[in-house]
Order: sequence, then structure tokens, then C-alpha cells
Amino acid sequence: MTTLFTRYRLGSLALPNRVVMAPMTRVRAAAGGLATPSMARYYAQRATAGLIVTEGVQPSLVGQSNPGTPGLYTDEQVASWRPVTDAVHANGGRIFAQIMHGGRVSHPETTGLRPVGPSAVPAVGEVFTPSGRLPAPTPRALETAEVPEHVQSYADAARRAVDAGFDGVELHGANGYLISQFLSSNANLRTDRYGGPVANRIRFAVEAAAATAEAVGAERTGIRLSPAGPFWGVEETDVPELYGALLAELSRIGLAYVHLEATTDEETLLGLRRAWPGALVMNPVPPLGPKQTGRADADHWLGLGADLISFGRAFIANPDLVERLRTGLPIAPADEATYFEGGDRGYLTYPAYQHSA
Repeated sequence: MTTLFTRYRLGSLALPNRVVMAPMTRVRAAAGGLATPSMARYYAQRATAGLIVTEGVQPSLVGQSNPGTPGLYTDEQVASWRPVTDAVHANGGRIFAQIMHGGRVSHPETTGLRPVGPSAVPAVGEVFTPSGRLPAPTPRALETAEVPEHVQSYADAARRAVDAGFDGVELHGANGYLISQFLSSNANLRTDRYGGPVANRIRFAVEAAAATAEAVGAERTGIRLSPAGPFWGVEETDVPELYGALLAELSRIGLAYVHLEATTDEETLLGLRRAWPGALVMNPVPPLGPKQTGRADADHWLGLGADLISFGRAFIANPDLVERLRTGLPIAPADEATYFEGGDRGYLTYPAYQHSA
């Protein structure tokens, strides 16, 4: 019987368990998008996970969504990540970098550049900037001839990630960011080969995945998706058809895994499980939901055919989450006020479980 603690082979990686640390924005990078010694400690503390997926890492300056996030597009950024990957590996862990192009979810105050997107349609809501939350600006619609350079930015960042010591990369195709914007039926109003029918709206995602797989190997490339997720105002009107078509194309590339968020009904998700022949990472609790993933959620989805289970918020306050899940210890709650405040409080200050004498 498969449990969270059954070993799993993911490409060339032997995972000691099926617990994945989900990507979570923590905005602790230094100026210039550099990783820091605190980030190395943070990820190394959680190296007992079968696999760690980092916070979103921008593949270009225009791809940066939030202030304080790290990048993988300069030599200095690559050098800053090496102590992070070394620390995780020294603790026996495995780590993928999540490559995240924010697309329209950005602001000139953050990057000095006008955000880009599939169409000139602003995101819904306020974005984070150095001076606080501001309304999302209207992005500049990418010209058809420009799209390939943004496709290629994922592959270039992946190459840099491997150079920095990462075991692989996950493309952020979820949560209303650039790949998700191209998939969307309301953020993408294009009439060229990247817009309109499903076959065109999946094209950007497929090209980004194919370019990345070619750059670093399909066995080192995963993708995260949020079917029907309502993030930043994106809508998808034809979810089973859209994601069925996308998974069919991705299966030809042979990606290491697909990472699904439970952002639609279980029946649809089970259909996508059947449509995807490879490894499936399931994130059982929607990111905008009120609860964090627990052992029961994990066991439920392992029983439904998921191969690996990702835990987000539970990993923030529980660096020893794997051991707590294994032994039934309480899962400590995280202090949400410290999620994005910077510094080490609420980042490195959560202890392992203290057994009373």
C-alpha cells in the first residue's frame, strides 16, 4: 500500500518519501534578486521533504512580479543560489527552482518596466510594489514576434538553475501568472496563433515546457497548474477540454511531473489524473482556502492515484513537517503576519517539535 512515506523515483532522483514542499513566495531576497544565507538555512531546515520546490524565481526583470523575490537571469543570481542548493544537498535533500514569469501581475514601480501580457487586460486587484499595494496596471500586449523570447526565458532560467546546483525546475503555469494568462479565456484576447481556440491558448505553455525540456532535460522539468483557479481575475471557460489538450501535448514532451492545485471539482481533477500518464504531484487544498493540507488530505489523494503530495503553509511553521506527519505530532500554525514582512522572524524562528520531558 502506498503511503506518504513510501519511496518514489522521480526521473533520476530517488525520493525517500512522497512529501513535496510546495512553492511559496516569502520575499526574502536581497537587492538585485539575490538569494541570501537566510534562504539557504530556510530551505536546508526543510530538506527532509522528498522534494523541495522553491518560491517563484523570475526568469527576467520584466518577469518579476513582487519586490523582494529572487531571480535566475544574471551570473550574480546564479552564484547566490549555489550556497542554497549546497545546503539542501548537504542535509540530504533535493530541490527544484520554480520559474515564475509574472506577466501582467507586476508594476513599473517594482521593475522599472511596463508589465507585459498576452493582451492589454489588467489583472483584477492590487499588486505589491515597493511603496505598498497599488492597482494592477494595464500590461502591454506582446507582439507575436516577441512571444518566443518569453518562451525562451524559462529555458534560459532553467539552464542557469542547473548551473546553480538545482536538481530541476518547475514552470509556474498556475495562479494567474504569464503561462496561466495565455491559458485564460479572458486575459488572452489574442487573434494570432497564441489566442482563440484551445489549441492556440495552450501553445505558450507547451512551447515553454518544450524549450525548457530541451535545455535541461524533460526528466528535470515539471509544471504547476491551477485548473479553473480564479487568481488575479483569470477565467477559463472550458477547463476539461483546455487541460486535457494541454496534458496531451505535455505528455509528448515527457515532463518529470505535473503539479495540480485542487482549484476545481474532484471529478475534473480525477479526469486530469487519468489523462496524465506521468508522475502527478497533488496540492490538495486550494491556496486561497482557509485551511492547510493535513495527513488526511494527503492520504485521500494518494488513494485517488496521486504520486506525490505537496504541502504549502504547513511547511512554513513546521521545518520538521515530514517527521510530524510520520509520527502524528501536532502541526503548528504559521503566523500569517510574517509571511511577507522580510527578515528572519517567522522564517527561521519556527522550531522543530519540542518533546516534553
